[in-house]
Amino acid sequence: MIGLERLLEAFANAGVEFIVIGGIAARAHGSARVTQDVDVVYARSDQNIRRLVNALAPFTPCVRGAPPGLPFKWTTATVKAGLNFTLTTTIGDIDLLGEVAGGGRYEDLVAHSVSLDAFGHPTLVVGLAWLIHLKRAAGRPKDFEVIAELEALQEEIARLARARA
Repeated sequence: MIGLERLLEAFANAGVEFIVIGGIAARAHGSARVTQDVDVVYARSDQNIRRLVNALAPFTPCVRGAPPGLPFKWTTATVKAGLNFTLTTTIGDIDLLGEVAGGGRYEDLVAHSVSLDAFGHPTLVVGLAWLIHLKRAAGRPKDFEVIAELEALQEEIARLARARA
């Protein structure tokens, strides 16, 4: 399981621009499902990439699933040369996404995100409707499994809002 509190603290302290998507976002919106990693879409500006690399460096990131001994250097040049990274770190697995299917880049997702307090840090999390959209766009069986639950949460939130009005 990911050390989410440590990750969010590192990102907040470094000023990393990111949006939480995936299973952690689903949990933030009320899903009962458990996830073993955290998925974030990060801004690809040079400054943000430097912040991201510096924030994660103490956690010794390496490519998840790569053969042992595969050379990998966690540097700004590495991140600039790539886009999406599936990493294992000393605090757990992290998927860093420069772009996500159905949602685009960080700049495209900001308007579809909400700021939530996570362990004392304001954290952008993709909104529930867009999370459902992203899960559909990903098209993986595990994503389709959670869509029904997320849609039920969306309907319940709408019902509660109508009841309050």
